[in-house]
Amino acid sequence: MRIFTLIWLGQLVYLIGIWMTGFALDISVFKQTGSATQFALLILTCTIPPIIISPLAGTLVDRWDRRSTMIISHICTGLFTLVLLFLVSIGQLAIWHIYLRNICTSIIGAFNTPAYKAAITSLVPQKDLSRASGMVQLAIGIQQIISPLIAGALLDSIHLQGILIIDFFGLLTALTTLILVKFSNQINQPSDENDQPNKTSSLWREIIYGWTYLTQLTGLPTFVIIFTFYQFLVGFVSVLVYPLILRVTTPDNLGKIAFISGLGMILGSIVMSSWKLNWQNLISPVLIGMSLNGLWIAVAGSRPSLIQIGIATLFFFMTAPVVNGLVQMIFQIKVAENVQGRVFALTGAISGAAVPLAAVFAGPLADYVFEPLMAFDGPWSKAPIGQLIGTGPGRGTGLLFVIVGCSIFIAAIIASQHPAIRKLEVNSPEHPVPSPEQMTVV
Repeated sequence: MRIFTLIWLGQLVYLIGIWMTGFALDISVFKQTGSATQFALLILTCTIPPIIISPLAGTLVDRWDRRSTMIISHICTGLFTLVLLFLVSIGQLAIWHIYLRNICTSIIGAFNTPAYKAAITSLVPQKDLSRASGMVQLAIGIQQIISPLIAGALLDSIHLQGILIIDFFGLLTALTTLILVKFSNQINQPSDENDQPNKTSSLWREIIYGWTYLTQLTGLPTFVIIFTFYQFLVGFVSVLVYPLILRVTTPDNLGKIAFISGLGMILGSIVMSSWKLNWQNLISPVLIGMSLNGLWIAVAGSRPSLIQIGIATLFFFMTAPVVNGLVQMIFQIKVAENVQGRVFALTGAISGAAVPLAAVFAGPLADYVFEPLMAFDGPWSKAPIGQLIGTGPGRGTGLLFVIVGCSIFIAAIIASQHPAIRKLEVNSPEHPVPSPEQMTVV
């Protein structure tokens, strides 16, 4: 745990710097253009590339040394930061530079993230995996609170140039921890000599091998589908939460809600990191957490109350890191170490694709279907649902929140009764890795 904790601290500083830069660049683009479409493109340039590159990245991560992969990823990110710093210094930074930076750093992250997650398995004893997973979620919560606060407070005084300098030194900190520590790379040593990449083994075959390996683990493919559906529904919330809140209150109070969300992340991560779990009982807590999150989403949308939204936000983000941390643990336990890079990248790409897909549907549904239905003079304004949750601006979005929340709750209950999911509770944690020749590749 000492080595992991040192690496974790470096990654925390790295995350804070990266998110500060992202926050400052987002504000810069919005100030320059005043366009919501341009702002949306920033999100797409960060989310689409990893979905495309992740299967290939995961396969290469399994071939490479995980520590070296992280070091090279940090060096490349640092170079892009220096390029941006140079462009800002000479006054030549254009919006397309920011889009290009987002695309490149998100592709680099597609290599760094699975390498980091897979390295945890070799660094941390199985009994401490819940603690390590909680710490990873804690880092996300900390940067979610600290990064916007620091960037917002310093942007007017040190400007984008100063933010980029802080980001670069954060990268140096993370890079230094990785260079100083040495940890075993046994996860790169396959348990079966037939699994070792050789000259006749094509990269494409290894990518397919990662998928085929996943499909032959009882219950895990079904679980990936369920988790992706959950991510898809939560994606609706991610897209519509700002419009929902801003129709109830001011941007200043929106910032307070964002602070509450980060606070909830930290509290939930602390619970996760101190929770001693039996590996045979991970699925039930995940499904309970999903169902609770569905309830919090429904509560947030049920009334136009800032207090109610704040309470629901706190509990949602307290539960989210527990769910995400346990999901990570399930794959760390069920998947052999020398295949984890491929499997983490593959499942990340599948579940990650749900969020931009949700964004395609969420806006039009809210603007053109539910908002008109729940307007003061809308078709449902006199209906029982209109009397229950209220009518007017934002109530259509609120109704969509209620539908999404109830759908998550029902899906979690149905999943708990699925035979393949129930079998995950009793499967052995270790799975031998059959060679590609022993597995049927469709």
